[in-house]
Amino acid sequence: MGLFDKLKKGLAKTKESLGKAVDTVLSAFTKIDEELFEELEEVLLLSDLGPEATDTLLERLRERVKQERTEDPARVKELLGALISELLTEGEEERPFTLESKPAVILVIGVNGVGKTTTIGKLAARYAAEGKKVLLGAADTFRAAAADQLSIWAERAGADLVRHQEGSDPAAVVFDAIAAGRARGCDLIICDTAGRLHNKKNLMNELNKIFRVIERELPDCDREVLLVMDATTGQNGLSQAREFLSAAPVTGIVLTKLDGTAKGGIVVAIRHELGLPVRFIGVGEGIDDLQPFDAADFARAIVGGEETDESEE
Repeated sequence: MGLFDKLKKGLAKTKESLGKAVDTVLSAFTKIDEELFEELEEVLLLSDLGPEATDTLLERLRERVKQERTEDPARVKELLGALISELLTEGEEERPFTLESKPAVILVIGVNGVGKTTTIGKLAARYAAEGKKVLLGAADTFRAAAADQLSIWAERAGADLVRHQEGSDPAAVVFDAIAAGRARGCDLIICDTAGRLHNKKNLMNELNKIFRVIERELPDCDREVLLVMDATTGQNGLSQAREFLSAAPVTGIVLTKLDGTAKGGIVVAIRHELGLPVRFIGVGEGIDDLQPFDAADFARAIVGGEETDESEE
């Protein structure tokens, strides 16, 4: 199965909801008027794009229709898909995803239950398959059995692991992971971190201490801070994300469990409202079902359209 086919399968619930609803709206109109835009607004909101992203998309859609002087409602679907793709890639050139230094560091954050540890395991497997030597740091030392779970993923992915006893200082785990990564010639160090939001001050202190360790030990390394979010939580996940954004310099989003929701439009809301690029999406349970995010393919998969030759590569 090609990457695009796997993506379409993983987003089938959203396509069933959003894509068919768009088709239903457009088939009911013989001309493009304000009533059509109002119907589309309802469809987009129901798919969890959120009011801000929906307003922006419809404003741009009106402009594009006017510029093209198109009168065919069927053309609206193509324009909508293109505009969703554009919205999802705005500013990406300002935030390239870079892991070129040796070692590079990925810090993974997010509340418990969103699939954080599983995401780390799948990232490790992806980069190990590319020939990189990967080391995992089990710095979520407060969640029961978090290190044990990460140990299983490390073994599956063929990655090294650094762990301490439960309740240990997370920054100390990161320090030892960096030391081990350098000593073993690792290309990439991926660190799990605490998933607690009930005490924001402690979370911020903990993360700041970790960042100071990295800055001191690897001042010139490429680093990414990925926030893992559960797509099935929809708009509620955005409030959690904002809490983490106030506590950490997040550089990108990983959105999990997209295959379990019909409201995949949350991807658009997250990108638009948080101003952060979506780096990876989870569209299944398999170890290779965490995919780099491609805005054009995502738009085609949820709104409709044919894959390009690039999608097969």
